[in-house]
Formats: sequence, structure tokens, C-alpha cells
Amino acid sequence: MIARMTKYDFVLYAAQSGDFIEELRKLGLVDITTTGWEPSEEDRQLLLDIEGCTKASEFLKAFREEEGRCDSAAAPFSSGEEAYEHYAAAQREAASIRSEIARLEKAADELRPWGAFDVTRTEQLAAQGIVLRYFSTQRNTYDKQLAAWSERYTVSEISRNDSTVWFVVVTAPGEEVELDAQEMKTPRMDIREAERRMAEEESKLAALDAEFSRVAASEQLLSQHAATLKERLQGVRVEATAQKAADGTLLVMEGWAETETSAKVDALLEQYPNVVWIKSDPTPEDDTPVKLKNNRFARIFEMIGDLYARPKYGTLDLTPFFAPFYMLFFGICLNDAGYGLVLLAAGLFMLHKFREPGMMRRASWFATLCAVSTIVFGGICGSFFGLSLGEYFPSIPFFDFQGKFFILSLVIGVVQILFGMALNIWTTTRCFGITQAFGQLGWFIILVSCMLAVALPMAGITLPGFTSGSVAFYVALGLGAVLLLLLNNPKRNPLINLGAGLWDLYNNITGLLSDVLSYIRLFAIGLSGGVLALVFNTLAQGFVPEGAGIVTHLLVMVPILLVGHGINLFMSTISSFVHPMRLTFVEFFKNAGFEMAARSFDPIRKMDKTNE
Repeated sequence: MIARMTKYDFVLYAAQSGDFIEELRKLGLVDITTTGWEPSEEDRQLLLDIEGCTKASEFLKAFREEEGRCDSAAAPFSSGEEAYEHYAAAQREAASIRSEIARLEKAADELRPWGAFDVTRTEQLAAQGIVLRYFSTQRNTYDKQLAAWSERYTVSEISRNDSTVWFVVVTAPGEEVELDAQEMKTPRMDIREAERRMAEEESKLAALDAEFSRVAASEQLLSQHAATLKERLQGVRVEATAQKAADGTLLVMEGWAETETSAKVDALLEQYPNVVWIKSDPTPEDDTPVKLKNNRFARIFEMIGDLYARPKYGTLDLTPFFAPFYMLFFGICLNDAGYGLVLLAAGLFMLHKFREPGMMRRASWFATLCAVSTIVFGGICGSFFGLSLGEYFPSIPFFDFQGKFFILSLVIGVVQILFGMALNIWTTTRCFGITQAFGQLGWFIILVSCMLAVALPMAGITLPGFTSGSVAFYVALGLGAVLLLLLNNPKRNPLINLGAGLWDLYNNITGLLSDVLSYIRLFAIGLSGGVLALVFNTLAQGFVPEGAGIVTHLLVMVPILLVGHGINLFMSTISSFVHPMRLTFVEFFKNAGFEMAARSFDPIRKMDKTNE
């Protein structure tokens, strides 16, 4: 569900805005509207520093994990700001050193074929009129042309490998050399010098670990500095977007708080001097921030909905309604009890590792619930790592996925689409009254009537008194047609309604067909994963020699099965994550009348590691 919000309008002296914002930050319950904020050059630097602190935290985590790099006895810096400045400087120097090492490595690769030589001596020879020209060519070309080249020039081979030969030609200054070979630049150093310089740069890079160790010892101060920067950014955004009045003497700000905590906000405002404030309920024209408040089960699936958008304030939070469908769709797409057990083990491991509340804890529960759904559906279909359990347990009536699920996937699609339409009708009725939902209700009645009177008999189920030839069926169709075609907008002329209703009917029919057919992907993805699992099992069995013993079976089959099922599990899990999400965002959200919010509820607050 969406938490109820209360709107506040503040009028205060500009001189006291900093203290007022700090008091609101300490309270941590008020979201100040900062829509339209454009950062200045100074603000951009602040954003870069915040991003730099985040990267510093990630770097230090990896730095500590590398054995032998971090000195636990290093002395910390005196402040977080100093630690960040030293970190940034060390990172810039490290980047410069790595760039130089990369340049030297490339140079070393070019110098390695020439071996060790005296650069000074070659320069002296050049001064004496003996110039060395450096070439490389293909090995077969060199071997064929060497005799002809030697008649014209003094050629000396330096080194070769399976494909290339490197050689020098001794010439006089300015002499033209025409060879079927690639001339190379005269080396300014040999491989020994290049390796010596690389070693120097590597030692400089290693020396920076002492600086990074001091930063690691100051990690708590660095986190506090990052929190301070974020709090400063909050104040900058608020003050930059506040409306100025009375020649800049006064500031007008808009704020939002949860209705259930607004009493605490009122108490603060009553105590704070020289602040005029107005408290009101949101209107449809307001850009109201959204906060979701769901039970423990639905809260796990908020991370899926957030990949699309938060629902608009005043509408319906669809998270509790799509969560069971998403679990079901995931299990159908993966459709293998063995793969489900692997995911369950991964989910339980994540739950053990991530015990603190947060995104990773929710992701752990999400993986665990989807794994349970996969195990249940895979068990119903009798699939275990591509093996058909029906062959081993013939007395158990496993569900025939390949033979029966094509039609069932369409049925599931119809059910979810109708469920979304019912939610849309209920939301419209709640917000604007039943008359505004007549068009949607008429289309819904027509669909449900056709499902009950036409589709159910095709499955062998007949409702007494409600068949395709019954009076009740035609009455329901007539009622739906009137609502859809004539009463879709009671305030308009009936003829205009008829034209609009016919256009809506055309769009509804074509849209419904495409929406329902989209659910075939549930069958297709589940089938493809099962077929690939079977292929890898057959492939592993096919590589075993005839008459081989159990040891040979294991040595041959286990690596193939691990690699094959590992690839299939990875690809199938991605498909099982993405395609149910696509059905949720496109088919379900559209039919449920989903409207997205422009912003989420984000109160200004004191920043620390728990809420960064």
C-alpha cells in the first residue's frame, strides 16, 4: 500500500534557513521539494566528491581483502577530509603510474625481439656514418628474399619466431632501402632498460600502498566526511529551489511528511520561532512523493516494482497483487526441481551472509522464494536436472508440461489480465466514482461472460443457465455493450460515446489478443530450458565408451554435466527473472491502469552508514 502523506508549506526568514534545515534533518521525517534543481559548478564538484567517497569505500574494501597490501598498523589521518584528499591524490598518481607501466609494457613487447644491446654504441655508429635500420617481416618472406637482399644490403637477422623475423640492415646515412618488410622505429632503449623502468614504476605503485593503508585506517573518518558532504548537498538543494520573497528576506518551501508521523513534525514547528506553516492534504495536482508500506512478503517484491517505477500517489500499489504471479511465473519458466534446489541453496547462503535489513537481505529472500516456487512447479512436472521423474516413479501422475501447458499458459494470462482489469475498475471507482468506470466495467463484463459461457465449455465445464445460447449470457453481453459503448463517459453526448466506445472496443480486442499471446513465453522458456537440460544429459551419456565402469562414467559425465547444467541454469535463471518482469510491467500494469510517480519519499536526515 501507499503511505498517506501530509503537505506542509513553510515561510521563514532566509537568514534562519540553515538552522531550520538542520532541525528538520535531525527529525528525519520531512521531504523538502527540490524539483527543478540545477547544480552550479561548485555543486558539481560537491557531487563529484560524494561519488569519490563512495568509490573510496569500495576501493578500501577490496584493498583490505588483498593479502599483504594493507598495513593494519598504519597511522590514520586527522580528519576525513584530509583522508579523502590523500586518497584522491594517491589514486591520481596510481593512475599515472599504471599508464606509464602500460606504455613501458607495450614498448617492451616491441623491444623484446631485438634483445639486449648498447643504445649508446648504436648512436656512436650513426655518428660515424654507420646507420642501423630495423625491420620485421613474415618468416617465409625473409627466407625467400634473404639471398636477393644480401646482394644489395648488409642484412643481419636478430631473432625469429614461428611467423616473424626481426632483422637489421646496415646502411649509410640517407640511403634508400627497398624491402618487402615493415620498417620499425629505431629503439631508444633496449629490453633491459625497459624492464628496469617498469620495475621502478612498479615499486612506486607498491609504495602508494602505505598511503592507502593510512586512508584505510581512517575509514570511519572518511565515512563521516561522506555523510557531511551528503548533508551539505541536501541543504544546497533545498536552499537553491526555495522560492524567495520580500527581496530575498523570506523563503517559501514545500515539504511532505507521512500522516502518521506528522504530529512529530507539528511539535517541532510549534517550538521553532518565526516560521509560518500551513498543513494540508495532497491534491491531484501536487507532485506528492510516494512511500510504500507493505507486509513482509510484498516488501520483498518492491525491488522488482522499483525497476519500473513507484505508483503515483492516490492510485493503487500493485506490489502485493503481482508478487504471487511473479513467483508462479518464475517457477514455470525455470521448471526444474533440481535447478530450484541449487537456487534454494544460494538463497539460504545469502540469508546467512546478509542478516542486516537492507537491499541484499530482500534479494536473499527473493531468491529463496523464487527457488521454492521452482522446486514446487518442477516437482509437479516431474523434472529434476533434465531427468523425467515419471520414468522412475510411474505410479505418480506428474503434470505433462510439454503436452498441456501451452493452453494453460494462455489461461494464466487471461486470469492475470482480468485480475488487473478488476483492480483498475476498483481503483477508478474509489477515486472518481462508479460512473467513471462504466467503460472499463462494460468491457470486463463482456470478457468474463465470454470466458464463462464459451471458454469453460471447451474445457468440459458448463455453468447451468449460463451458456453461449442462454438468455443470461445475452443479457450480460447487452449490459456490457451498453456500458462500454453508450455510458463510457456519462457527461458526453451518447453519439460521441458510441464512436469513442467503438474505437475503444477495437483497441481492446487487438490489445487483448497481443497481451494474451505474450504469455506463451511462459511455455516457451520452460520448454527450452527443459530441452537443453535433456540435451546435456544425452551428450554426457553419449561420450561414455560402451562397457565402461562406474569410475569412467563419473570421470566422463560429471564435467560435462557440471558445465552444461551450469550454463543452462545461468541462462534459464536470467530468462526466468526477465520475462515474468516483462509480463508484469507490460501486460499486468497496463490492464491494471498503473500510473507512475515522479518522485519517491526521501526525507532530509542525518546521514550515516545505515542510510547512505
